[in-house]
Amino acid sequence: MSKVLIIGAGGVGGVVTHKCAQVAEVFTEIVLASRTEAKCKQIAAQVAEMTGRQIKTAQVDADNVPELVELINRIKPELVINVALPYQDLTIMDACLETGVHYMDTANYEPEDTAKFEYKWQWAYQEKFEKAGLMALLGSGFDPGATNMFTAYAIKHYLDEAHYLDIVDVNGGDHGYPFATNFNPEINIREVTADCRHWQDGEFVTTPAMSLKESFGCPEEVGTYNIYRMYHEELESLTKHYPSIKRAQFWMSFGDSYLKHLEVLGNVGMTGIEPIEYKGQQIVPIQFLKELLPDPASLGPRTKGKTCIGAIVRGIKDGKEKSVYVYNTCDHQACYQEVKSQAISYTTGVPAMIGAKMMLEGKWMKPGVWNMEQLDPDPFMDDMNKYGLPWTVIEDPDYDLAH
Repeated sequence: MSKVLIIGAGGVGGVVTHKCAQVAEVFTEIVLASRTEAKCKQIAAQVAEMTGRQIKTAQVDADNVPELVELINRIKPELVINVALPYQDLTIMDACLETGVHYMDTANYEPEDTAKFEYKWQWAYQEKFEKAGLMALLGSGFDPGATNMFTAYAIKHYLDEAHYLDIVDVNGGDHGYPFATNFNPEINIREVTADCRHWQDGEFVTTPAMSLKESFGCPEEVGTYNIYRMYHEELESLTKHYPSIKRAQFWMSFGDSYLKHLEVLGNVGMTGIEPIEYKGQQIVPIQFLKELLPDPASLGPRTKGKTCIGAIVRGIKDGKEKSVYVYNTCDHQACYQEVKSQAISYTTGVPAMIGAKMMLEGKWMKPGVWNMEQLDPDPFMDDMNKYGLPWTVIEDPDYDLAH
C-alpha cells in the first residue's frame, strides 16, 4: 500500500504515471505534480480513460525547496519519483531529506549553466540519506538505468570479470519532421554537442563530439545504422563500480538530416547555453530553440519504427574470453497504443516505474544514495519482461566496436 508523488509531466512523466496506474497493487495512490498543472490534468484524464484509475494532480515549482516541502508534507508520499529536469535533482533531493521521504530519478544532476554530466553532486548526498534512513535511487531510466542493469546482469550471470563495455543506443524511429528531438530538446542537444569522453585504462579520455563513427547492424531486423561515440553518465558509475573494466564507450545512432541541422544550428549559435541580450531581455539561445521545435510528447502518433538499446560486455569466463550482448527492442507505435507515447519516453518511463516498485516492495530498499548496478539486477530484469520491455541475451555476438 504505497502513495507516490511523481514530479514532471513531460513525455516521460506521462509514461511513468500510466505504468504506475497499471500496477495498482503496488502504487495504491498516485499524485502527479508539475509547474504546469494543466499538463498533469491532461495525463490524469488519459489515465482515467485507459485504466479507470483516478490520479490526483498538483502545481509545484521544482526549483523551489520550500514549495516542494509544503507539497510533500501535504501529500505524505512514501516515495518521490523525479522525472522533472536534471537541473532540479538537488532541490528535490533536499526537499525529500527535509520531509523524510525516499527519492528516485532517471538522469543525473547537471548545473543549468554548464553542460556537465557528473554524479559528484548527488554522490555527495550519500551520508545525509544514510543518516536519515532514506534511500535515493539514481538513474532509473533506460540509459542510464536499464543499460546499467544489462551490464550488471551480464557480469553476474555470464562473466567472471568484465574488461570491455559498449552501450549502444539505436533509435530506428521516423517522426517525419526535418528536425526534432525525442526528449527534452535542451537536454538532448547539450548531450550531443558536449565533448565525448570514454573510459580507457583507468581514466576518461576526451575527444571531440561525434568524432568516431561505426556502422551497427541491429538484431531483429531493426536495421543497420551509423552510431557515434559520445559521453553518457552511466559510464562514470559503471567504471567506478566495476573497476576491472579497461574500456567503456557509449554509442548513439543519428541520421544525416539530424546531424546536418544540428551543425547549422550550432554554427549560427542557436545551441548556445550562455544568455544573450535581445531587445533588452536576456535570452538563452537553446531555450528559445526549444520553443520552436516540436514537443517530444507530441511525436507519439507520428513516430514509426523501433528502438534497439543494449550493452555489449566482454571479459573472461573460466579463463577464456567471452562476450555477451543484452538488449531490448521497442516498437514506437505499440508504445503509442498502450500509453500514448513514443518509444523514447516509454523506454525511460517503464524502468522508472520498475525502480520505484523495487524500492516500495523492499527488494532494493536500503539507506543511502545508490546507482542501479549496486543493486541486484535479477528482480528488475524479471519486471522488464513483465511490464513491456522484454530483453534478449546473445552470447558471443559478432560485434567489434573500435577495439
